Amino acid sequence: MKRIFHLALGAAALLSTVPLAAVPRGDEPIAVPGSIRQGIDFVYVDPQMNSVARRHQRPRNWLQRALGFDRGSAGQKGAPNPMFVDLARGLQQYQATWGRLPQDRIPVGPALKRGSTGKRVTMLRNRFGLSPDGGYDEGLLQNVASYQRVHGLGSGDGIAGKATIASLNNGASYYARRIAINMERAYRLPTTRTFDHYVVVDSGAAEAFLFDRDRPVDSMRVVVGSTKTKTPMMAVIMRSAKANPYWNVPPELIRSLTAKRVREQGLSYFKDFHYEVLSDWTANAQTIDPGTVDWKAIASGKKEPAVLVRQLPGPWNSMGNMKFEMPNDYGIYLHDTPHKELFAQDDRWLSNGCVRLQDYRRFASWVFGQAPQPASALEQRFELPRPVPVYMTYLTVAAGANGVQFRPDPYGFDALAMPQMFNPTSQVAVGQAGGRNG
Repeated sequence: MKRIFHLALGAAALLSTVPLAAVPRGDEPIAVPGSIRQGIDFVYVDPQMNSVARRHQRPRNWLQRALGFDRGSAGQKGAPNPMFVDLARGLQQYQATWGRLPQDRIPVGPALKRGSTGKRVTMLRNRFGLSPDGGYDEGLLQNVASYQRVHGLGSGDGIAGKATIASLNNGASYYARRIAINMERAYRLPTTRTFDHYVVVDSGAAEAFLFDRDRPVDSMRVVVGSTKTKTPMMAVIMRSAKANPYWNVPPELIRSLTAKRVREQGLSYFKDFHYEVLSDWTANAQTIDPGTVDWKAIASGKKEPAVLVRQLPGPWNSMGNMKFEMPNDYGIYLHDTPHKELFAQDDRWLSNGCVRLQDYRRFASWVFGQAPQPASALEQRFELPRPVPVYMTYLTVAAGANGVQFRPDPYGFDALAMPQMFNPTSQVAVGQAGGRNG
């Protein structure tokens, strides 16, 4: 893993500056400190990364840089990540398509649709570079529908309602800046030919991408942290996996959940929900009788829970059949889940911060070369044949062959990043767009 020393990534916080989590902690994530600006900043938590990542990387103003990437230079060793290159091209396409249009504001009013007439329709036509005559005809409807699809405004019905007018009034410069923010995040992904294999988890799209020699060879849906328990932007190294994993209940949940349930349901709670109690959190801990624990004192807060409560492996376990471990002080990992139905949903921002995989078998086959086969139904640890870097990022703009498409900003990270990247008092070049800043 010597190649990790060549990462072209910036660090907002290194392991030495990150407060260590209290031990014992259990299998639940903890919040990233507010001092780490998660609008664009990564957290580097792996000991092998902390000595090589630059302590401070100022964001670049990609709107003022020449972005003439071609396919040849993009693949050279040390070139920016392919996801960055795609976004760079997307920015150029966006400026050429939407940035060249007039950026006049449209007054707020009733929804405009086919057949509408009046001053606001004339202004809307001008906004799309159309002649003032014609009313809300088919040509205007198609322009509005195209704008809606690019800017993440539903299916593109061509009706200029409140949300569409508000988006137009943001101006092309606002959306150019959002692309630039996403470029900054993608710029912190591994440069080309740094690793043979790596994983990118995009919590903005709720998807995971598997890269082989800088080419995405597979992808799958994931469930990521909710808006209250966000999956952090971080760079870690996956080193092992556990088949048939236990779920270790965090001490705080032992007090607020386990002890409370025992008082309500009695000691049968442990058997009914497949839990066992161990004497402590050490490697030599012994299974004990739950009846020997003073659950009343723990529930009231008079006694700290020194015991370990863990859920047994099985179809009931929230870790599913496999847990992929990436040592970090935030308790973040990738794992299977028994709730497969969640992957059919568009809203997959549901977890406490960890990442649930749509197809853990396919993922395991890729990281191991061949999915490991546990010898029994008990928990079993498997070391990866070689460590796999995992980059958890957050992209709210998707770049494709036909340009970019904007997605929602569920974590509000784009809003946090705006002042980080663009000082409100500074002058920023935004191509041909002359409209208001967002």
